[in-house]
Amino acid sequence: MGWFFKFINSSIGKKITMAVTGSFLLIFLVIHLVGNITLFFGADIFNGYVKTLDVVKPMIRVIEAVLLAAFLIHIFNGVRLWIENKIARGVTYKVNSSSENSDVFSRTMFLTGSIVFIFLVLHLATFFWRFNFYDPAGLADSHLYYDIVVSFFSDWWYSLLYVVAVMLLGFHLNHGFQSAFQTFGWNHKKYMPLIKKLGTIFAIIIAIGFASMPIYFFFFHGGN
Repeated sequence: MGWFFKFINSSIGKKITMAVTGSFLLIFLVIHLVGNITLFFGADIFNGYVKTLDVVKPMIRVIEAVLLAAFLIHIFNGVRLWIENKIARGVTYKVNSSSENSDVFSRTMFLTGSIVFIFLVLHLATFFWRFNFYDPAGLADSHLYYDIVVSFFSDWWYSLLYVVAVMLLGFHLNHGFQSAFQTFGWNHKKYMPLIKKLGTIFAIIIAIGFASMPIYFFFFHGGN
């Protein structure tokens, strides 16, 4: 196993780990968005969807554990790469303007990723915690998950924070999408322009898709 740890701690190993875990998280975002779209079809549809997930809760718990591991590994490697890049650039980096060597998406990956992480912690402490562990109003026990969503998105500060966070998530994904293709070696100059466009489209869909939910509930379900 020594060769394996040596590989994942190498520069290319860390980039591949970032690409693999990032790709896994991209798939989760798509599935999560598709599931959350049921919110727009009313309480019965959304509550029924979440209740269905309760039936396969043991499997969901396994998936959540894998997701948590992927997310933590992604963060850990992201921080390591950011620190190493800062050290590698050193003083000579001042000679060459960063704007001439990279785009704004790549330069802000650490910042956007950090803000998204902070929001994710808050998100888990609200929706996930209320859905699964502590719901003083008893809505989850009664399978009234829709009402929990309405209660959170009725608060202007949470809705605003949610929208800002998913916009930054889209910003983060725009670079991460194409970066994964480059890491896997799928960056032929003939196809890379298309990959970049697909990455931008994907990021916009994810950002607008998630942002539409708090906007909808705040303005059409009595935000305060």
